Amino acid sequence: MTLLKIIKFDREKSSLFALFLLLLLVGCIGGPSTTSNPVTSNSNAAKSYTGPVPATTDVKAFMDTVWQDLKSTNRCGNCHVSGNQTPFFVRNDDVNLAYSATINLVNLSSPEDSRLVTKVAEGHNCWLDSDSACAAVITAYIQSWGGGTGVGAINQVKLVAPVQKNVGETKNFPVNAPAAFTTLHTLLRTNCAECHVESATIPQSPYFSNSNVNLAYEASQAKIDLNNAANSRFVVRLRSEFHNCWSGNCQTDAQEMEDAIRMFVDPIPLTQVDPDLVISKALKLTEGLIASGGSRYENNLIALYQLKTAEGDTLFDTSGVSPELHLQLSGIEGVDYKWVGGWGIEFVNSKAQGLTSASKKLSDSIKLSGEYSIEAWLVPGNVTQEGPAGIISYSAGTAARNFTLGQTLYNYDFLHRSSTTNANGEPALSTADADEVLQATQQHVVITFDAITGRKIYVNGTDTGAVDETGPGNMSDWDDSFAFVLGNEVSNNRPWKGKLRLVAVHSRALTPGQIQQNFSAGVGERFFLLFNVSEHLPEVTIAATGAISTNSYIMFEVSQFDSYSYLFSEPKFINLDAGITLDSIPVAGLRIGINGREATSGQAYPNLSTTLDNDNYTDIDGQQLSALGTVIALEKGPDQDEFFLTFERLGAETNVVIEAAPTAPAAPPDADPVSDIGLRTFEEISNSMSIITGVSTTESNVATTYESIKQQLPTVENIDGFLSSHQVAIAQMAIEYCNALVESTSLRATFFPGFDFSANAATAFDTQGERDLVTNPLLAKGLGINLSTQPGDAAVKTELENLIAGLTVCGGGCAADRSAVVVKAACAATLGSAAILVQ
Repeated sequence: MTLLKIIKFDREKSSLFALFLLLLLVGCIGGPSTTSNPVTSNSNAAKSYTGPVPATTDVKAFMDTVWQDLKSTNRCGNCHVSGNQTPFFVRNDDVNLAYSATINLVNLSSPEDSRLVTKVAEGHNCWLDSDSACAAVITAYIQSWGGGTGVGAINQVKLVAPVQKNVGETKNFPVNAPAAFTTLHTLLRTNCAECHVESATIPQSPYFSNSNVNLAYEASQAKIDLNNAANSRFVVRLRSEFHNCWSGNCQTDAQEMEDAIRMFVDPIPLTQVDPDLVISKALKLTEGLIASGGSRYENNLIALYQLKTAEGDTLFDTSGVSPELHLQLSGIEGVDYKWVGGWGIEFVNSKAQGLTSASKKLSDSIKLSGEYSIEAWLVPGNVTQEGPAGIISYSAGTAARNFTLGQTLYNYDFLHRSSTTNANGEPALSTADADEVLQATQQHVVITFDAITGRKIYVNGTDTGAVDETGPGNMSDWDDSFAFVLGNEVSNNRPWKGKLRLVAVHSRALTPGQIQQNFSAGVGERFFLLFNVSEHLPEVTIAATGAISTNSYIMFEVSQFDSYSYLFSEPKFINLDAGITLDSIPVAGLRIGINGREATSGQAYPNLSTTLDNDNYTDIDGQQLSALGTVIALEKGPDQDEFFLTFERLGAETNVVIEAAPTAPAAPPDADPVSDIGLRTFEEISNSMSIITGVSTTESNVATTYESIKQQLPTVENIDGFLSSHQVAIAQMAIEYCNALVESTSLRATFFPGFDFSANAATAFDTQGERDLVTNPLLAKGLGINLSTQPGDAAVKTELENLIAGLTVCGGGCAADRSAVVVKAACAATLGSAAILVQ
């Protein structure tokens, strides 16, 4: 008997759902007119249909969402029509008969499992370059037919007992390239170095033909099957895909490759599982249950990039909304852009741009609704990019756009064209500098616009608090000739470095609840791994019969986090039998194993110590063991890495782990001497000058100069990075602050009390007392105190007085404003000195 359990991600009470429907009906009786949904199908197909009208509303929904798009001859309409190839699910003579032929090919409760989807995913007549993209598009059609995935929909994952498999003996890659790798390395160098090296004319990653044997060894591992050499990607590429066969005979070359791999693999010993370990059954990632659907809100999608294809130069729009807005990547794969394991694309020096004709659907839908949202799961490559660097943009270049999500250092920027902003979407709405919201880690970012609140920016499900001071305005002047682009501007001069893992464009402003819903749903291909531990828990029984349950599992949600690691999260105890009895069963010291041994890093659960009991366990949710997640290093790849769990205590069985005393670290070698002093960075320099002078950083001339030269100012505190250009820029900033100080009668009166700025320069500085009125405030406010590495006040005072003396020699007479100019010069000399630069 097949065992299964259903987990409900969204448990909306039926009464709340009924109330929602009632309110919806009331809203339809009166109030403002509704806005049509975006076109999701080929309208020309509908116009060409002359058969019987749809017999029911469900047939009409099928016609509008599935039939109209799939009936075109470049999809399914060339074969699956009346008189041709069965089933006739896109026949054009009678949509009711087409509906009848389709109903057994779809699963409306789990669209991705529909035969229409799985058939295309297996390679049958995909009209795009990616079978997975075609499958995703058809999935979207079926989801639209079934009513979407809005709040209130119940998304279910069926927990089915996996095949029970003991932890097996396995081979693992040696840390460094062994001598046995030499033959394979030579073969790769001889026949693959034309492409798979970084120095190739058109380099192709991975660089397994590198002359450095250890770098080549590392790059080769993902292409080698240690357990079956014939299944290695190196061999399959030659034998079955006929790629770059050097002798002209692919079968011969494949055998030579397989023999070289065997020479490397055969000497590697099997990893024996420690017999003292208390272990679970084993699973590979791909043997888990796909945590599909999640609970994303996608009712108003107009473009969606799930980034699943993992190869090629096209990012496919899988929203199911016509026209499909596919994006073309520029540059060389592996150099300018890289596909990310577990779904995603990394931009190094590339962009992905759509056609202006297809991009027009964004303008059409958004102008119709008057609102929109841009959603992205992303990983900024660093926090030094600015411009702003273009993450997601719908524009004509750097001077004209409809919208842009960009990055400036630690800030996200939202540029939006409207009647209250200019044609370039300025002024931008940005997150606060002090908050440093943007970090070089995975983040969920949503920008929204509507006619009531204007622009908003959300990060990781939370409103950042950025306030749109410009007012909402309208989008009447949006330009539908612009292009949609990721990773740069259309003009190629605002590159963004980082990873995108999902991008979605919605024709409505998502609510805070919907944003939180999509954040909680996560990103990437996720699996539920159910590790069977029943053999260690004979005390778990079925209450109704008293029989010992054989369906006890520790379940993790697991995904490939990136090309180098897996993310394990939310461990829980679950049993697939209903009504079990748990009588205070201890669980402690959980660790994750991979390929026959405990992972050497990423162990987040050794301190776990809890008890399984009926008070904390439910049939639906099980019992959570920890709220922590952890990252485990990828070794052989998701198709080969085998996981299992170990325990220090599980029920009555124990394996007490005594951590070895850490080895005393060796005395560190003498490093290069490090300076005790450093530099103030650009924002610290400006803020310091502002505090000293009392002049605001937003003063017009100060702000303009700062924006134009801040890239010349120090960006790091390391004094070894000091450049002459830094000093030039600091001098310019000092001049602007001192000019603003002296030109303000109130500020200068406070800073230089008693000095007569109206006096002629020839007499204003005659006496020591008059000069002290200028130099003493500068020394008191501009120099540090008790610093042994700084010149004393007397020495600095002498230099300032020499400067004043030289500037008051005017020949035929001093200009009326000469005294003010002299004070500005003395001020700038102080602010522009090392006293401000060095800290």
